[in-house]
Amino acid sequence: MIDQKEIELLIRLLDDPDEEVFLHVEEKLLSFGETGIQYLERAWENTFNALLQERIENLIHKIQFKGILNALELWHNSGSFDLLQGLLIVNRYQYPDIDEQKIINQIEIIKREIWMQMMYSMNAMEKVRLMNNVFYNTFGFTGNIKNYHNPQNSYLSLVLESKKGNPILLACLYSILAQKLDIPVYGVNLPKHFILAYTDYDTKTNKTTVLFYINAFNRGQVFGRQEVLAFLKQLQLAPDPRFFTPCTNSEIIVRVIRNLIISYGQVGATEKIEELKQMLNLLS
Repeated sequence: MIDQKEIELLIRLLDDPDEEVFLHVEEKLLSFGETGIQYLERAWENTFNALLQERIENLIHKIQFKGILNALELWHNSGSFDLLQGLLIVNRYQYPDIDEQKIINQIEIIKREIWMQMMYSMNAMEKVRLMNNVFYNTFGFTGNIKNYHNPQNSYLSLVLESKKGNPILLACLYSILAQKLDIPVYGVNLPKHFILAYTDYDTKTNKTTVLFYINAFNRGQVFGRQEVLAFLKQLQLAPDPRFFTPCTNSEIIVRVIRNLIISYGQVGATEKIEELKQMLNLLS
């Protein structure tokens, strides 16, 4: 239990000119964790002291970031089965106060629209055509070509709002929708471009094969293994089996974070880069 009077007294000491006192107070406030945020926010609203406001803002961020690291580590160590949950944790880094249930509801609305038009007799290609029509035409998702390296392209809440994203976020959203509809579409960690694989499981041989690939950044374009080989040849890369088969959800989140590091690197946001590297290390 938090002693309200104690925490309020500590907050008032945050602007102490003595660095040693400040560091001691900060450490004590950090120990209260996320339960102390409401008191910090209230103190920020009730003061015009610029230094105190700045220190409160930094402290709230440190508390929230620690929570993100804990959540990401737990997700990874628990098997990283839910890709959506991993994306929500990354989204929390930039938008800690966003209503995550709203994001889940937005995805459910798109899924329901596809489900209502889907027929049991549809084959793999027909299901992808239906998904493409709903995803790109009905809901208007598209690749953000003009601002390709904008960090917003890597945050799920912004992609759902703007309907624009980079290859990996559009692919993630596409595959999440597909899997919710029992359509076996999974991410493939192809160098320089993230794609999707439509898979088929053979119960007789207990083997999974790839029927075809999907480019979510290019309106769900379907292509085969030969096109992947040609792409790798252009990059002068050997055809490693990893470039043709589905990757893990942890590998997907690693790539999302690396994209963010590149994006923030272009605008010189060094503090964000260092924090994102901490998140990356948890998944190594």
